[in-house]
Amino acid sequence: MTFAVPHWFLPILLSAAVLGVYDIAKKHAVNGNSVMPVLFLSTASGCAAVFVYTLVSGKFCTVFDLSKLQLLLVFCKSLLVSASWVCVYYAMRDLPISIASPVRASAPLWTFFGSLLLYNEIPTVIQAAGMLLIFGGYYAFAVLGKLEGFSLRHKGMILIFAGTLLGAASALYDKFLLNRLAIPFVPLQFHFSFDLTVILGTAFLIRKKCFRSATPFFWKWSIIITGVLLSAADFLYFYALSMPDVKISLLSLIRRSGCIVSFTFGAWCFRDKRLKGKAFALALILAGVFLLLFKWS
Repeated sequence: MTFAVPHWFLPILLSAAVLGVYDIAKKHAVNGNSVMPVLFLSTASGCAAVFVYTLVSGKFCTVFDLSKLQLLLVFCKSLLVSASWVCVYYAMRDLPISIASPVRASAPLWTFFGSLLLYNEIPTVIQAAGMLLIFGGYYAFAVLGKLEGFSLRHKGMILIFAGTLLGAASALYDKFLLNRLAIPFVPLQFHFSFDLTVILGTAFLIRKKCFRSATPFFWKWSIIITGVLLSAADFLYFYALSMPDVKISLLSLIRRSGCIVSFTFGAWCFRDKRLKGKAFALALILAGVFLLLFKWS
């Protein structure tokens, strides 16, 4: 058996670490807060960070190189992600982070199934065993959530699973855009961030005009931090995914391992309950992730 660090490993590992801190900032931003303004303002902050990067790096002119068809495909990705984020942000407000973050981390499992069907990324026997461990971990989280009053029929649980499945679909679409169509990742992120801001800004205005929010909005600096952290994590992820011979199933798994960061620090900061049971469930998931990444040679 031989071991070699893939060229995409470091950027995706850094993306996972940043994503873990992002989950904590996101939980702080939406905790007891109105979701739509937080979502819009954090997205706008991330878009501003991407805009500044393209200017400083001298890559601003490259963002206009995409064709009309490519721009349309990126816009479709933005719609998909917007739907996922709306579900996730509302769920994050209502659920403990040590329940919400690991459930979000199940997205790679669904991405794994999709990559098997769409990209022929066939698992080994030992990887299949890892999938079973992950299922066991999420079943344990479902049981623990029910003990805390968050059953699978709870609105927050429904939303977090819906957002997770939409996120998995987005990851599969990412490989199509960056790897199959070879759209440059910097222009893609620029237009993706801009489209997200427009879509979520429109949704925020519609909600403000037509519906009365039961939860008031409070300004928090974590709103800006959330947007900037996500843009940084996405930049590293898009960069890794743009490299040749990359498997989205593996990238997605490593990226979501950032739940270790959000579980460890977030559970302490937000004082979640039943941490021993959740730690056991998380251990099952991490063991499953390890097996999914394990390769016999």
